[in-house]
Amino acid sequence: MPRKSVVIFSAACIGIAAALALVTLIVVQGRGETRGGTAGQAIEAGVEGQPTAGGPFTLVNQDGATVDQTLLDGKWSLVFFGFTYCPDYCPTTLAFLQALKTELGPEGEYLQMIFVSVDPARDTPQALKDYLSSDGFPEGVIGLTGTPEQVAAAADAYDVFYSRSGEGEAYTMNHSLAIWLMGPDGKARQTLNYELGPETAADIFRRVRARG
Repeated sequence: MPRKSVVIFSAACIGIAAALALVTLIVVQGRGETRGGTAGQAIEAGVEGQPTAGGPFTLVNQDGATVDQTLLDGKWSLVFFGFTYCPDYCPTTLAFLQALKTELGPEGEYLQMIFVSVDPARDTPQALKDYLSSDGFPEGVIGLTGTPEQVAAAADAYDVFYSRSGEGEAYTMNHSLAIWLMGPDGKARQTLNYELGPETAADIFRRVRARG
């Protein structure tokens, strides 16, 4: 499927998120709960018994520059993991983030969006750059990739599960679904999911940002 065509699919997915919830849960091989919570939930991070995220990482962005966890310093950020060959969750999430940015209006300028690949074998910096420039995706999304070891370390820091499924060029990747809302101190504040919808997600962001 051409990369641009995923946008048409993702626009439709926003309208049928309930049906996609079942698909995405199957993609993670029946893991009814991701490490960041189930689809449609927003979970406050750092609360006893709830997941936490954040920590040191070293990766490469879509321009080939090496970056680390200081990328988050001083900025509110949404961090999620996926891959450019993802057939449903990733394009749907990126379309959701575009809708969220539109819903936030000028406040959206305070929000940095980061897409971390769990498929470093195929997701080179150039592949990320081409993918994230697709129509319908938010402008300015930072794509990150790296060596398998670097990606594994970043995934571990963000409590992200992922695994390869299938053989040959047609393989896919199973992965956690959470979107992490990170504070300017680089610590997790909340998890989000596209099923919340842009209005609810925008309200959550405003409340969390107001608390600091």
